[in-house]
Amino acid sequence: MAEAKDVYTFADLKDWAAVAVDLDLPARFSVFGDPVNHSRSPQMHNRGLKAAGVGSQYVRLHILPEELDDALDALKGAGFIGINVTIPHKGAVFEAVDDMTEVARRIGAVNTVAIDGDQLIGHNTDAPGMKRAIREEFSIDLTDLRIMLIGAGGGAGKAAAVQCAMDQCERLVLVNRTVEKAEALVADLDDLFVDPDKLEGPVDRLVAIPWEEKAMERELDQIDLIINATSVGMKRTDPEVVPSHLIRPHHLVYDMVYAPARTRLMADAEAAGARAANGLGMLLWQGALSFEFWLNEEAPIEAMREGLLACLNE
Repeated sequence: MAEAKDVYTFADLKDWAAVAVDLDLPARFSVFGDPVNHSRSPQMHNRGLKAAGVGSQYVRLHILPEELDDALDALKGAGFIGINVTIPHKGAVFEAVDDMTEVARRIGAVNTVAIDGDQLIGHNTDAPGMKRAIREEFSIDLTDLRIMLIGAGGGAGKAAAVQCAMDQCERLVLVNRTVEKAEALVADLDDLFVDPDKLEGPVDRLVAIPWEEKAMERELDQIDLIINATSVGMKRTDPEVVPSHLIRPHHLVYDMVYAPARTRLMADAEAAGARAANGLGMLLWQGALSFEFWLNEEAPIEAMREGLLACLNE
């Protein structure tokens, strides 16, 4: 018997019965990406599959954009149950699946696919993964919060905005360098903020502003949670996400960046007396929700957490 390779290719997938015949455990789950060798999903999911007593494993598949449609077709006859999708395939898989959940439809991207016979069912666990992470970190639900989301023009930002809106958060301020992108997202989400049971306050519940100090300063007194959905903070030389003097002790700060573990935004928040967390929990929970979507059983979250932390500490 043989261990799985670090990365398989489309050529391997086309001949999967022969390629995988000697594996210690059958490969029934995978991550598609280009590149994909950096993905930590196998370490997280394989620990979870073992803890749950599922006799199969999770592997990486390096799939090029021009191979994607054929690769998705090949999955159906190769014994796979589910896949995750990473850069650059989330938008293309959205177009390729046979059906999808409402959250995936709203976001316009799929990161999780379940194979049900000849049907590919799409889901997006990034947004609900963020929701679960924030609940775990701060013991509060999105529905109770006034939220400022920075980076609303990107994929992660749009996913987060959709989740906040679907959860009927108290208030949502979308911040982006190109404010027109944030304004377009306001138009997309406006129907989710029509709630006759919520009283209108002194400020609008859904607004778009530019990523500028003065605009942010006008809003932050009416904000409970600040979410950074940009990559700013991954480098020591990166600028401030939020001007540090604008952060107040009552703010909760969630930075989707998880490497480094303590970003400049988190340090600024803690210096101001605010509570802060990084994006590791979002990475964990999006994986756990994929597990539950595929197998229809509760994910062994602590085992998956251990697998993720072990590979990050290598």
